[in-house]
Amino acid sequence: MGRIHKQYSPSFKAKVALEAIREEETIIELASRYGVHPTQIKRWKKTATEEMIEVFKDGRQKGVGEKEKNLFIEEPYRQIGQLKVELDSSQKKSGPRSEGESFAYRAPK
Repeated sequence: MGRIHKQYSPSFKAKVALEAIREEETIIELASRYGVHPTQIKRWKKTATEEMIEVFKDGRQKGVGEKEKNLFIEEPYRQIGQLKVELDSSQKKSGPRSEGESFAYRAPK
């Protein structure tokens, strides 16, 4: 019969990893107190320290602000598309035009 692996919440993992980073107790002591295998605590500690670097990265580096940059680029294209649709619909409503007729001027019938 297979073993059922216990799943821990992210907040629990963060709490244990933070205590492991502080090094006030050994990994073995933490494992005993929380009922977790020492290798799990080591893995959580490693993940926490590696991911912590991302939190303190310079905002000017790639990744941060990408969403705002994409919105700055995408918004004009969205507006162009909307105006094109409006132009096409207004041309359809006004009926077919002759080849030499200007858009701005339409001769009365």
